Amino acid sequence: MDFHKPDGCGHPSSIDSVQPDFRKEVIRMMTLTADRLAALGATVNSVNLGSHQLPDGQDLPLPPVILGELGKDPQNPTVCFYGHVDVQPAKKEDGWKTDPYTLTEINGNLYGRGATDNKGPVLAWINAVETFRALKLVVNFKFVIEGMEEAGSLGLEKLLEEENQCFFSDVDYIVISDNLWLSNKKPALTYGSRGNACFSVEVECGDKDLHSGTFGGIIHEPMTDLIALLDSLVDPTGRIQIPGIYDSVTALTEEERKLYESIEFDLEEHKNNSGVKKFLYGTKEEILLHLWRYPSLSIHGIEGAFHEPGIKTVIPAKVIGKFSIRQVPHMDLLVVKRQVVEHLEGVFSKRNSPNKLKVSMPLGAKPWLADINDPLFKAARRAIKTVFGEDPDFIRDGSTVPVARMFQTITQKSVMMFPIGAADDGEHSQNEKISRHNYIEGTKVFAAFFLEISKLHRHLHKTSNMETNN
Repeated sequence: MDFHKPDGCGHPSSIDSVQPDFRKEVIRMMTLTADRLAALGATVNSVNLGSHQLPDGQDLPLPPVILGELGKDPQNPTVCFYGHVDVQPAKKEDGWKTDPYTLTEINGNLYGRGATDNKGPVLAWINAVETFRALKLVVNFKFVIEGMEEAGSLGLEKLLEEENQCFFSDVDYIVISDNLWLSNKKPALTYGSRGNACFSVEVECGDKDLHSGTFGGIIHEPMTDLIALLDSLVDPTGRIQIPGIYDSVTALTEEERKLYESIEFDLEEHKNNSGVKKFLYGTKEEILLHLWRYPSLSIHGIEGAFHEPGIKTVIPAKVIGKFSIRQVPHMDLLVVKRQVVEHLEGVFSKRNSPNKLKVSMPLGAKPWLADINDPLFKAARRAIKTVFGEDPDFIRDGSTVPVARMFQTITQKSVMMFPIGAADDGEHSQNEKISRHNYIEGTKVFAAFFLEISKLHRHLHKTSNMETNN
């Protein structure tokens, strides 16, 4: 699994966990990863997770999850690294300028599916571990590497719960490198992410579509009801209109506000990257606060409505609106669901419509927040200063990172997201890449982190022992 060879990105079928036809190749990729760790001298256990059923009834084997271990010195801290080696689907005809499954270097950038999400960081970590194995281990290493992250990490949560009292019993810290910096040049450490509550709101008037010339103007149309419901959710300034939704959002402290002031973020560059002409807010601080720290509501689509080219004068019998709320720490999923249901039912009742309303929350993921004063973040900050010559930005992620919350909740250990990819790496997009510079310096910063966490850990234990003896 050499990142500098085509096999580092693999044949398209070797790492795509989303498409069932390629599952055997995902499993082969897990075997290659296990062999790579074993070559380091690690003890490797490929845990069989069984199978899962597809919508068509087909049973498909899940790729194993790799649990690896290297070093058992009780004087050293134990750091567990999580990564994944599956990727999103990609096709050359989708707009790639190179074959997405042949790693190609152009102008100092390494292009290929999985280059930054997540094979590049996984290999950078392994390279750093290999360096210390050749010298002297100052950290005990554990690895959790999966092949189903892009398909929802099926089976991982159950495995973590089962292994919590055994595999994770001596783990001190958990590091995840599966996201990006906020800028293209300045390193960052991630200490939080928003959750995501996905909703469906269904309005139905009957069991068949109707002709608008025959029934238009004399019935309560489901689409009209649905548009009114969706329109009631958020105002033109982006503020969510659901009563009580902001009640659990904590007040911004002065210390936290200073973090936002020091972050390197080019508003115009972000605007240009998005292709929009204007944001809802005009300052860097307000933009970042509303991306990371405050909840947002987005409307995604309508199922059942006519959406193809041309005209079809039909009144759909049933339409389903899809929207989601990115919630922040301290917002309870069940409370959010109740608030949404009560709001929509209240709006619907005022319309005096005889149609049937159904509101559901098919998916809910909780937010994650870590303490930036934890030794884990202090060590990483020092490592970044050593390698890159500057302090990192401390950032949150506006999207949802279920695995960070999962590890923190189940293991009750310190969790940090430690990215090495730049903001323009294009994860999940065409022409995904990682720069050669970031890949090499990322390997160095991981190695520097091992030294720093070892020194901090020993210092903390020495201080703790002195206090105990006194």
